Amino acid sequence: MKLLRHIPFLKTVLLYTLTAFGGPQGHLGMMLKTFVHKRRDITEEELIEYNSFCQLLPGASSTQVLTLVGYKRGGVLLAVITLLIWITPACILMGLLSFLLTHTTDKNLTESIFRFVQPMVIGFLAYAAVKAFSISVKNIITQVIMLVAMLVTYLLIKTPWIFPILIIGGGVATNFSDKRIPKQAEIKPRQIRWTNIWLFLVLFGIAGILSETARKQNWPDRKAYNLFENFYRFGSFVFGGGDVLLPMMLDQYVARPNSPKVQERNPNAIRIEKKDLLTGYGMVRAIPGPVFSVASFAGGMALEKEGTRMQLLGCVLGSIAIFLPSALLVLFFFPVWQYLKKFVVVFRALEGINAVVVGVMWAATLYLLGGIHLSVLNAETFISLSVIMISFLLLTYTRVPAPVIVLGCLFLGWIFQ
Repeated sequence: MKLLRHIPFLKTVLLYTLTAFGGPQGHLGMMLKTFVHKRRDITEEELIEYNSFCQLLPGASSTQVLTLVGYKRGGVLLAVITLLIWITPACILMGLLSFLLTHTTDKNLTESIFRFVQPMVIGFLAYAAVKAFSISVKNIITQVIMLVAMLVTYLLIKTPWIFPILIIGGGVATNFSDKRIPKQAEIKPRQIRWTNIWLFLVLFGIAGILSETARKQNWPDRKAYNLFENFYRFGSFVFGGGDVLLPMMLDQYVARPNSPKVQERNPNAIRIEKKDLLTGYGMVRAIPGPVFSVASFAGGMALEKEGTRMQLLGCVLGSIAIFLPSALLVLFFFPVWQYLKKFVVVFRALEGINAVVVGVMWAATLYLLGGIHLSVLNAETFISLSVIMISFLLLTYTRVPAPVIVLGCLFLGWIFQ
């Protein structure tokens, strides 16, 4: 019965899920508008802290942040339900794409209806960056950290290891000052529940053993075991989001199967055509929900030659395996983080981490802005810049819901197709 009082929250999560276009860059701005300013499920400071914390973990960061919103409101059960509502629509759509890919070659959808989604995302991201700046950047050291993070991220935005390095560096930098000390209460030792981390490690080990055994003994459904292990490993080690997941999939399913060594040892290795992976990666940017849902598409494509039943199984396995590590890690480490952040050294580190996140947000805004051809002043450029400005102003000065802005941009793309 306790779950019934969370029905309005879950309805909001579903509406957010169906309108959350633009990938992680746009998701934080929509979360601010939906769960902070409209519903007040969490505060601005909490959302920024959740986002900073999730940048320290591998996996789907925007998925982890939304999972924590559910966790804060109703504990583990509501967090899991929130996660399922968030990933299911996108995974279904991307799974269906794996079935439909061979029946259509029409690319007009992403080039017309979704043409103004990226400018809208820039507006959302600029809105989130301005809000985060007012909360997290309050002194000279955090200003310097933000600017350094912005510059480095902009120059090395396609280098995945740069994010954890910057976050660690920001946390270290703010510990050189002893001026900012929190109100120190007595910190009581707390018992850590190890269930989630043990489950994460056990599943990792079992997946690896079964995958290798299935390969060596050539089990009939061996590719299903291989697929689960591949995506569970991806979800466990990917820092930097979907832009890092794509190179890992290209290496696993395109480059490695064609290498002489793998062809000799594992001639039946899972293969996916490069053009198919790129098509899926492009389409996942044009639908609402998490970018990691591309794993549902890749899972279906990986097993398409095994029949309809196995292709459907591939979609399901890809979806479960890619998101499961993210959920287990965030739900294990977050209670530990809540305890650790009470210590002075962690409190100071959080200042630097938050400043880095703000810098990364500004860098992402500038990077996406570069995708709009400002050197060519035509009607589309003018409309795109107008969409950025109007999205930002509506979010900042009005109570227009974020989904309405999304639908308006889709309608605008349909008009100018």
